[in-house]
Amino acid sequence: MESIIRPSWEDYFLQAADLVASRSTCLRRQVGAVLVRDERIIATGYNGAPRSIAHCLEIGCLREKMGIPSGQRYELCRGVHAEQNAIINAAYYGVSTKGAVLYCTNQPCLICARMIINAGIIKVVHRGNFIDDLALEFMQEAGIELVIRKKE
Repeated sequence: MESIIRPSWEDYFLQAADLVASRSTCLRRQVGAVLVRDERIIATGYNGAPRSIAHCLEIGCLREKMGIPSGQRYELCRGVHAEQNAIINAAYYGVSTKGAVLYCTNQPCLICARMIINAGIIKVVHRGNFIDDLALEFMQEAGIELVIRKKE
Protein backbone atom coordinates (compact mmCIF):
# COMPACT_ATOMS: atom_id res chain seq x y z
CA MET A 1 0.00 0.00 0.00
CA GLU A 2 1.36 3.41 -0.95
CA SER A 3 1.68 5.94 1.80
CA ILE A 4 -0.18 9.16 1.31
CA ILE A 5 1.54 12.37 2.31
CA ARG A 6 -0.99 14.81 3.68
CA PRO A 7 -0.14 18.51 3.96
CA SER A 8 -0.11 20.10 7.40
CA TRP A 9 -3.10 22.29 8.21
CA GLU A 10 -0.99 25.41 7.62
CA ASP A 11 0.18 24.17 4.22
CA TYR A 12 -3.35 23.09 3.32
CA PHE A 13 -4.89 26.48 4.09
CA LEU A 14 -2.02 28.38 2.44
CA GLN A 15 -2.57 26.28 -0.69
CA ALA A 16 -6.24 27.26 -0.51
CA ALA A 17 -5.15 30.92 -0.24
CA ASP A 18 -3.06 30.44 -3.40
CA LEU A 19 -6.13 29.18 -5.24
CA VAL A 20 -8.22 32.09 -3.94
CA ALA A 21 -5.50 34.52 -5.13
CA SER A 22 -5.96 33.21 -8.68
CA ARG A 23 -9.32 35.07 -8.73
CA SER A 24 -7.63 38.42 -8.07
CA THR A 25 -8.23 41.21 -10.56
CA CYS A 26 -5.24 43.31 -9.44
CA LEU A 27 -2.64 43.99 -12.12
CA ARG A 28 0.20 44.46 -9.62
CA ARG A 29 -0.13 41.74 -6.98
CA GLN A 30 -2.48 38.77 -6.69
CA VAL A 31 -3.30 38.08 -3.03
CA GLY A 32 -5.57 35.49 -1.47
CA ALA A 33 -6.81 35.14 2.11
CA VAL A 34 -8.62 32.34 3.92
CA LEU A 35 -10.28 32.71 7.31
CA VAL A 36 -10.40 29.52 9.36
CA ARG A 37 -11.94 28.53 12.67
CA ASP A 38 -11.71 25.04 14.15
CA GLU A 39 -9.86 23.85 11.02
CA ARG A 40 -12.81 24.84 8.80
CA ILE A 41 -12.85 27.60 6.19
CA ILE A 42 -15.35 30.28 7.21
CA ALA A 43 -14.60 32.91 4.52
CA THR A 44 -12.23 33.74 1.69
CA GLY A 45 -11.16 36.91 -0.07
CA TYR A 46 -8.96 38.07 -2.91
CA ASN A 47 -7.91 41.57 -3.89
CA GLY A 48 -10.10 43.33 -6.42
CA ALA A 49 -12.60 46.12 -6.95
CA PRO A 50 -15.79 46.29 -4.86
CA ARG A 51 -18.94 44.59 -6.12
CA SER A 52 -20.56 46.24 -9.13
CA ILE A 53 -17.66 48.48 -10.15
CA ALA A 54 -15.12 47.88 -12.91
CA HIS A 55 -12.02 45.88 -12.11
CA CYS A 56 -8.48 46.97 -12.90
CA LEU A 57 -8.26 44.07 -15.36
CA GLU A 58 -10.94 45.89 -17.36
CA ILE A 59 -9.89 49.53 -17.08
CA GLY A 60 -6.28 49.55 -15.95
CA CYS A 61 -4.50 50.28 -12.69
CA LEU A 62 -5.27 53.64 -11.07
CA ARG A 63 -2.10 53.42 -8.95
CA GLU A 64 0.04 52.72 -12.02
CA LYS A 65 -1.50 55.70 -13.85
CA MET A 66 -0.75 57.94 -10.84
CA GLY A 67 2.81 56.61 -10.42
CA ILE A 68 2.22 55.40 -6.84
CA PRO A 69 4.89 52.95 -5.64
CA SER A 70 3.96 49.65 -3.99
CA GLY A 71 3.34 49.93 -0.26
CA GLN A 72 2.29 53.58 -0.32
CA ARG A 73 -1.02 55.45 -0.39
CA TYR A 74 -3.22 52.34 -0.11
CA GLU A 75 -6.33 54.49 -0.19
CA LEU A 76 -5.67 55.46 -3.81
CA CYS A 77 -6.74 52.17 -5.34
CA ARG A 78 -9.92 50.64 -6.75
CA GLY A 79 -9.14 47.36 -5.03
CA VAL A 80 -10.14 45.99 -1.67
CA HIS A 81 -7.38 43.90 -0.08
CA ALA A 82 -7.80 40.13 0.18
CA GLU A 83 -7.74 40.21 4.00
CA GLN A 84 -10.39 42.93 4.03
CA ASN A 85 -12.56 40.99 1.60
CA ALA A 86 -12.31 37.83 3.72
CA ILE A 87 -13.46 39.79 6.80
CA ILE A 88 -16.17 41.57 4.80
CA ASN A 89 -17.40 38.28 3.30
CA ALA A 90 -17.66 36.75 6.76
CA ALA A 91 -19.70 39.76 7.93
CA TYR A 92 -21.85 39.72 4.76
CA TYR A 93 -22.85 36.12 5.45
CA GLY A 94 -23.17 36.55 9.23
CA VAL A 95 -20.14 34.49 10.26
CA SER A 96 -18.17 35.55 13.32
CA THR A 97 -14.41 36.02 12.90
CA LYS A 98 -13.75 35.98 16.64
CA GLY A 99 -10.98 33.47 17.39
CA ALA A 100 -10.27 32.80 13.71
CA VAL A 101 -6.93 32.27 11.98
CA LEU A 102 -6.11 34.16 8.78
CA TYR A 103 -4.00 32.46 6.11
CA CYS A 104 -2.70 34.88 3.51
CA THR A 105 -0.36 34.75 0.54
CA ASN A 106 1.25 38.03 1.63
CA GLN A 107 1.93 39.84 4.89
CA PRO A 108 -1.00 42.13 5.74
CA CYS A 109 -0.54 45.90 5.46
CA LEU A 110 -1.28 48.36 8.27
CA ILE A 111 -4.87 48.96 7.19
CA CYS A 112 -5.55 45.22 7.11
CA ALA A 113 -3.70 44.71 10.41
CA ARG A 114 -6.08 47.11 12.16
CA MET A 115 -9.08 45.29 10.70
CA ILE A 116 -7.60 41.92 11.70
CA ILE A 117 -7.16 43.14 15.27
CA ASN A 118 -10.71 44.48 15.54
CA ALA A 119 -12.17 41.37 13.87
CA GLY A 120 -10.89 39.24 16.76
CA ILE A 121 -8.51 37.20 14.62
CA ILE A 122 -5.97 35.51 16.88
CA LYS A 123 -3.34 34.24 14.43
CA VAL A 124 -2.02 35.24 11.01
CA VAL A 125 -0.07 32.81 8.86
CA HIS A 126 1.44 34.43 5.78
CA ARG A 127 4.20 33.99 3.24
CA GLY A 128 5.81 37.40 3.59
CA ASN A 129 6.47 38.96 0.15
CA PHE A 130 5.48 42.38 1.50
CA ILE A 131 6.97 44.28 4.41
CA ASP A 132 5.04 46.68 6.60
CA ASP A 133 6.87 46.86 9.93
CA LEU A 134 4.20 49.01 11.57
CA ALA A 135 1.54 46.41 10.68
CA LEU A 136 3.66 43.72 12.32
CA GLU A 137 4.20 45.91 15.38
CA PHE A 138 0.45 46.54 15.76
CA MET A 139 -0.46 42.87 15.43
CA GLN A 140 2.25 41.85 17.89
CA GLU A 141 1.10 44.50 20.38
CA ALA A 142 -2.45 43.16 20.05
CA GLY A 143 -1.23 39.66 20.92
CA ILE A 144 -1.84 38.14 17.50
CA GLU A 145 0.37 35.16 16.80
CA LEU A 146 2.34 35.71 13.57
CA VAL A 147 3.77 32.87 11.50
CA ILE A 148 5.75 33.23 8.28
CA ARG A 149 5.60 30.18 6.00
CA LYS A 150 7.60 30.72 2.83
CA LYS A 151 6.46 28.81 -0.23
CA GLU A 152 8.58 25.72 -0.79
